[in-house]
Amino acid sequence: MFTVFQKLLPKHLLSRIVGWLAASRIRFIKTLFINVICLFYKIDLAEAQRPDKRDYLSFNDFFTRRLKDGARPVTGAVSSPADGTVAALGQINGDTLIQSKNHTYSLQTLLGAKEVDEYHAGSFITIYLAPHNYHRVHMAVTGNLHSAKYIPGDLFSVNQSTAEQLPNLFARNERLVCRFQTNNGPMATVMVGAMLVAGIQPVWLDNPYKPRVHVSSKIERPFRQGDELGQFQMGSTVILLFSRRLDFVVEEGQAVCYGEPLI
Repeated sequence: MFTVFQKLLPKHLLSRIVGWLAASRIRFIKTLFINVICLFYKIDLAEAQRPDKRDYLSFNDFFTRRLKDGARPVTGAVSSPADGTVAALGQINGDTLIQSKNHTYSLQTLLGAKEVDEYHAGSFITIYLAPHNYHRVHMAVTGNLHSAKYIPGDLFSVNQSTAEQLPNLFARNERLVCRFQTNNGPMATVMVGAMLVAGIQPVWLDNPYKPRVHVSSKIERPFRQGDELGQFQMGSTVILLFSRRLDFVVEEGQAVCYGEPLI
């Protein structure tokens, strides 16, 4: 029923309204939003650079809060790009990835590209960021960014319930596809937008991408493992794609933190 209800909602309009409110510096709005999320979710501000919630200028400022230096040591050959829960992981079989126990989806559609052969015998992992999680996304390995593509789409929720019921969820939502070359071959990081997500903002832009506007850019920029890649303004999902088979040390349903080893 929740999935059917989402199809009827004006998701883009609601997301833009919530985005405007979340960016507001009106004290009443900011305080209300922050207090509500702190009421419903256990948020650990002790690890944030600003541990006092009164020090944030807006709800977005609070939601995308930075961590204290050293709060997340980066370890492992491949580290988690974000705080969240492992929603799915495994091998890529040709053009097919696993969305949930009920659905698979197309790698080519997800990346919005015709040439995706380098991933056909690779691996993937999907990490869901809940509202209480730290919402900055980091590099899982060291690599050179060579292209970034923002693909317009729907804004369905990306929680597990929706993923189990709605086909092609991640390949139909708005998303930012970042493709890298690493010492171990190609890698992609896909930041997937969701309902009430006001924007996806990479570190090379001063503002989030404009909704419903397709942007494809050639970018030559090196990133070290652990470097910040971008941020979600509200919760969503990160998908990592690798061109080789990986033996993950995490499993579906496991909570992970940015910097923890995935292999």
